[in-house]
Amino acid sequence: MSTPGVLSFTQQAWEQVLAKVKRAVVYLDAACAESLHWGCGSSRLLEAVGNSACYLREFEPAAVGGGAEQPKAVFVLSCLLKGRTVETLRDIICRSHFQYCVVVTAVNHAVHLTANHVPPPAAAELEGQQPVFEQLEEKLCEWMGNMNYTAEVLHVPLLLASAAPHLALTPAFASLFPLLPQDVHILNRARPDKRRLGNLAEVDATTLTPELLLTIRCLVSGLSSLCEHLGVREECFAVGSLSRIIAADLANFAPAKNRRKTATGRASVVFVDRTLDLTGAVGHHGDNLVEKILSVLPQLPGHTNDVMVNMVELTALQAEEENQNMVAPGCLAQSNDPAARALWEALLNTKHKEAVMEVRRHLVEAASRENLPIKMSMGRVTPGQLTSYIHLFKNNLKVLGNHCGLLQLGLATVQTLKHPQTAKWDNFLAFERLLLQSIGESTMSVVLNQLLPMIKPSNQRTNDDYSPEELLVLLIYIYSVSGEFSVDKDLGEGEEKVKKALAQVFCEESELSPLLQKITGCDSSINLTFHKSRSAVDELFTSLRDIAGARNLMKQFKSVYVPGNHTHQVSRPHPSDHPLLILFVVGGVTVSEAKMIKDLVPSLKPGTQVIVLSTRLLKPANIPELLFTTDRLHPDLGF
Repeated sequence: MSTPGVLSFTQQAWEQVLAKVKRAVVYLDAACAESLHWGCGSSRLLEAVGNSACYLREFEPAAVGGGAEQPKAVFVLSCLLKGRTVETLRDIICRSHFQYCVVVTAVNHAVHLTANHVPPPAAAELEGQQPVFEQLEEKLCEWMGNMNYTAEVLHVPLLLASAAPHLALTPAFASLFPLLPQDVHILNRARPDKRRLGNLAEVDATTLTPELLLTIRCLVSGLSSLCEHLGVREECFAVGSLSRIIAADLANFAPAKNRRKTATGRASVVFVDRTLDLTGAVGHHGDNLVEKILSVLPQLPGHTNDVMVNMVELTALQAEEENQNMVAPGCLAQSNDPAARALWEALLNTKHKEAVMEVRRHLVEAASRENLPIKMSMGRVTPGQLTSYIHLFKNNLKVLGNHCGLLQLGLATVQTLKHPQTAKWDNFLAFERLLLQSIGESTMSVVLNQLLPMIKPSNQRTNDDYSPEELLVLLIYIYSVSGEFSVDKDLGEGEEKVKKALAQVFCEESELSPLLQKITGCDSSINLTFHKSRSAVDELFTSLRDIAGARNLMKQFKSVYVPGNHTHQVSRPHPSDHPLLILFVVGGVTVSEAKMIKDLVPSLKPGTQVIVLSTRLLKPANIPELLFTTDRLHPDLGF
């Protein structure tokens, strides 16, 4: 039997769900669909359903109900069973003909008690009982119209989307992002009668909003289940203010305390706030093909960690724009195809050049096994060469089916290599290197003055120039890498020039992107006045200043580009004490960072197993949205 890990945890959880879905209509929310997508795939779920009259449906208020020939429903949900979620359940069931309903929640019953304001002593007395689930079971029967019908509510820890043996994401928490100093002022306004919080170091669980606290508890519920599956007693560590609160909540989580008494293994769980280093997230120094694929291909609808691969190339259709939506897109997750999954994991763990060669090797070997007329060519791999290999599979349905996963990854590679944004990647990298040099030698005002000529309105921009969204990425890079800096007259003037230029560029956009709509609060550039634009830019710079000061409260590791002092007191508990290290990055992680951690930790302490967890896989374009438009204190819990 293989060692328990993130993939076995996810697959074991889905096996519990699959055991319930025979001949059922299955409703999934987006986060659970993403977990399924990476863990075992929708085809596995359809096999378990085993009935062509039953379907997979998105869990939403407008979802189609079940007809007379569909008496059974299974709802698979990532969230608490409360508020809008329960209302949606009721609405779907009331317009259906169900006689048997199963509701699966990824959040355990203990958290439901907390959400329903049951005090800890009373919750402790209910150990082994599930009154919240039992009450909902009664409601389900009531909504089905007969109290003798069957209803079941159960908890299954569908926390993770396992991208690789060493890397897993938490789709339900993709918008969870560390707090900034400006959030302290918001918390203070909400508690006028209590002691004022001076900075993020003084923020603890008792001072958070109820929504954020419950979100943390839902996450902790899933992480505790993971530790149970791994058979470990975990010791929690944290770097950053929100991470400190999450680590404390896991350490004090009542079900976790009971579990740890019987666990035989040991693990260190280290939580890290993403805001302490946004440079790694927005920078272009990661020499990794997957990072480029994630950055340039369009996002798979409803997903946070996968992309759409255009599959028209494998059909007889012309590759015209109007044909793009006629063929279902491919994707990166290949959970049911061992050969494609092996290639995917190789792409995660190799540099760009080696990854492209690996794609070629897999295509050549697959074509040779199928006796396709392949013409070998060595040397540099080109998009045209890969396309010619992919076309060999085109007119043979059996061969297409045998290698569908490999062809999706091959086309993702070709489309990325040919994409105009990929050429721009090197431009970003060159400018970032110039900035690093300037930051080391000059003041912040000089660095901002270097950026100023690059801020151009749409009618003056060429394809090589930076869009407003890309300028925000560069500004985040500048402020995060610089860290704490002294504010003087020159800096004030430099910031003022950049603010004015940026506000003007926003106003002159012919069409506002979704990000700029969120930032400015305007759905159209026609409605965007310079005053509105300038106010929005002022708020952006408040967040940028917060990012620059994110490491101020740290005693070590204050810089992200000068080697810090890595000494520590060995007598205190330390993450390297245990054979398993679980690193959880709150706010997202890049593919390059996950690889670096996976390679670095065992080299420093041989024999250490590493699992990298995070809220999402990051590309540079994610960060402006997470930083500038996310309501960090009031996450949407569905009620």
